[in-house]
Amino acid sequence: MTDLERKIYRIIYNMSRFRNNPTMENLKRKTGKDEASIRKAVKNLISRKELTWDKEKREWRFK
Repeated sequence: MTDLERKIYRIIYNMSRFRNNPTMENLKRKTGKDEASIRKAVKNLISRKELTWDKEKREWRFK
């Protein structure tokens, strides 16, 4: 897991604990990265099954 992926994972995890899914603007502000690199990192986390999105409950699931 790269530093950016680890950072995004922790941000999503910590915000999700309080039933608050981070927006793209939240992630851009907290990481200082652009939207394309954030999307790529999230896709990598999903492809490695570190993160999954529960469509019914509209929340992230963690490994």
